[in-house]
Amino acid sequence: MDAEVLETIDSPEGKLAAARSRAYGAMAQAFEYPDDEFCGEIRAGTLSQALEEILSAVGPDRVEGADWSALSQAGEDDELAVEFTRLFDIGASGPPCPLYGGLYGGARMKTMEETIRFYNYFGLTMAEDPRELPDHLTTELEFLHFLAFREAEALQRGEGADSYRRAQRDFIARHPGRWIPKLRQKLEQQKPMPFFLELVRRIECLLERDLAHLVSLVGAAPIGRPGNPPAAGMM
Repeated sequence: MDAEVLETIDSPEGKLAAARSRAYGAMAQAFEYPDDEFCGEIRAGTLSQALEEILSAVGPDRVEGADWSALSQAGEDDELAVEFTRLFDIGASGPPCPLYGGLYGGARMKTMEETIRFYNYFGLTMAEDPRELPDHLTTELEFLHFLAFREAEALQRGEGADSYRRAQRDFIARHPGRWIPKLRQKLEQQKPMPFFLELVRRIECLLERDLAHLVSLVGAAPIGRPGNPPAAGMM
């Protein structure tokens, strides 16, 4: 997706969709494995400042209660990377705080099948990289980044954008909006480094407020169990 396209959008609705697209893209990038370069950006406050600016552009309610200092704490040396592994990568029966939505609902295969149907409906396919499974946090955030981008494009062209809005509404309600609060609760029990807990809190806030915004535009999401086809909300 071309970032320059987002810069050219001039309608208020389009600007909001573009800001939301940037926010989801930034959140997906912020949850990558914290290598030395990324930790340097965190300690310098570069990441915290960027996220504050991006989320503030979406709306002041997206930054309410934020602890920006927590998003500037990477610890010493590889401390943050070790913490990432402890929380999200290892464990005798799996990590204590998995980043896969299907592990929070008891029917992972059905959850992954449904997310793939969402992606395929919009012409997207999964990369062959085994780390990028369809129910992974970053995959789901990148999909919302894509949908909000398409919404902004449609609005800029003067076309209807409700199909993209309904898809975002349904996807948030059925997937990350459903399981991210559970991830945050598990994190709180693990007493993690502040960086990860605050990052998940910001993602949870963004999803919650975005869902309310989308419902105000296109109505409430249809009721259904995770695993059911999303066609009713996406057509």
